[in-house]
Amino acid sequence: MITLGSGAKEFRPLAEPDFFHNRGIEVIRAGRGGETTYHGPGQLIAYPIVSLDPIGRDLHRFLRLLEEVLIRVLLSFGIPGEKLAGKTGAWVAGRKIASIGIGVRKWISWHGCALNVGGDLSPFRAIVPCGLAGVEMTSMAECLGDEPLRAEVEAGFIRSFAEVFASKHLGDW
Repeated sequence: MITLGSGAKEFRPLAEPDFFHNRGIEVIRAGRGGETTYHGPGQLIAYPIVSLDPIGRDLHRFLRLLEEVLIRVLLSFGIPGEKLAGKTGAWVAGRKIASIGIGVRKWISWHGCALNVGGDLSPFRAIVPCGLAGVEMTSMAECLGDEPLRAEVEAGFIRSFAEVFASKHLGDW
């Protein structure tokens, strides 16, 4: 599925419409921030529902905390994830491995993030991921040479999320 966030005024594919149709990929408008992304098999999708009150109703801080969660997950598998200034998500050696697009109502988050664990990344080449022209996507499987077990990635995400969000004194993230 291709989802269009509030930042995507219209769908501008880089491939012919048959590319999506032949793969059964739908294009839908999602009620989240961000631009265009792909969701498919091999991704870990997490939609945390979190009150932003404990972090001062700061959307940017919330995004940075989600990035920290993803980077900790990657690090637990020996993958050196990083943040790139001005570009939301998690990155490995300049390639994007996780996307974040949130929605917030009454200071409660919804929607969330997608971590590329494995699977076919070719649909990303048919769009401009997150509105970032020329961005190359990667996955944990590409970084490791083999796809990690989904249950281990899920457990790592839950553990990292708890570490980052359980603290009442989240520091200067």
